[in-house]
Amino acid sequence: MQEEETKQEVTTGQTISNNDAVTATTEAVSADSAAAPERNSRYAGRSTGGRPFNKNGRNGGRPPRAPREKPEFDSKAIDVRRVTRVTSGGRRFSLHVTMIAGDRNGRVGLGVGKALDTQVAMEKAMKSARKNMIKFELDDKKTIKHEVSAKYDTAEVWISPNKEKGLIAGSSARVILSLAGLQNVTAKFHGGTKNKLNNARATMKALAAVSTRA
Repeated sequence: MQEEETKQEVTTGQTISNNDAVTATTEAVSADSAAAPERNSRYAGRSTGGRPFNKNGRNGGRPPRAPREKPEFDSKAIDVRRVTRVTSGGRRFSLHVTMIAGDRNGRVGLGVGKALDTQVAMEKAMKSARKNMIKFELDDKKTIKHEVSAKYDTAEVWISPNKEKGLIAGSSARVILSLAGLQNVTAKFHGGTKNKLNNARATMKALAAVSTRA
């Protein structure tokens, strides 16, 4: 009997101790929950590095980009060549870029640029094309008034209006006529040269006969 009473006392003591532990844990959780709002308000924004949420719900990220402005002229490079010059100090390399610029509404220009870097050469060519711009008076049919022909060096071109057959041209003439806004014309080269720069200059010379200076 004494042993059973002792076991009961021990068990009762352990139960009391367990109850005390549970009570202490519950009080700690309650205290932590009560302090949670204050702690959250204190450290608000620190979990994401201080970066606000965007409209998609993601933290951080780049702000929306501003829409790019449409350039005044469309441009296209028709020839990019690597030029080598031999000097007493050795060989020097540079880039030679030929570009066409136009607004597809009656203005077009040809420019040439030279530089050690491609981007710089293209910027120089674009600046030259803007400087040498010619202007057309386009009608509703997007064509020229009469046929013209011109020759530059060994390149010779013939340009004629057609009856709404579209743009029929090749090589650099097609790029020039397209950026100028001409649609119902036919162009043909008779020279036989494949030099794109000479072909382009012959085309610009022919168009200058039916256009006014920009």
